[in-house]
Amino acid sequence: MYLILRGWVAEFRIYFCNHFVGYIPSRRIRRLYYVMVMGFSIDPTSSILLQCCFDCKGGIEVGSSTVINEKCRLDSRGGLKIGKSVSISSNVIVLTASHDPRSATFEGIKKAVVIEDFVWIGTRAIILPGVTLGRGCVVGAGAVVTKSVYPGETVVGVPARPIASGRADMDYELSYGRLFH
Repeated sequence: MYLILRGWVAEFRIYFCNHFVGYIPSRRIRRLYYVMVMGFSIDPTSSILLQCCFDCKGGIEVGSSTVINEKCRLDSRGGLKIGKSVSISSNVIVLTASHDPRSATFEGIKKAVVIEDFVWIGTRAIILPGVTLGRGCVVGAGAVVTKSVYPGETVVGVPARPIASGRADMDYELSYGRLFH
């Protein structure tokens, strides 16, 4: 009975997070829930905007001055580390778990995703398990990133491929302090 109740509590925590907390028009109140109840590590200078959803408790670490825009899906089952001054545009999906299509039992696979400092991820991009996005790289809108991206590189397309190299020596702080986001 205890295990059943514990499972219900865990499922309710995620449901409440994704269907109620994510709609509260205060990033500070949402952050408080994410840190205190969900067990995420989020720097106080960072913002997670409205309607973001999560797959499980814990496993997310967000550095300073990072902005995660509205309606993103952040999967932390395999671990997700996001650096400082990262800009994640709206509707981005970051996956850290999948299944082995060659497995007779459809075995689950978990691989951490690391997003280093000063990365910019464009709208509706998808980052797949095991990817590292190097410092200062840019992921174009709608790209599907299947392999790690070098520092300062710009990738676009499906699957994402490099089109340019840029600067990896960036030094700035993001701030997105709008009241009801």
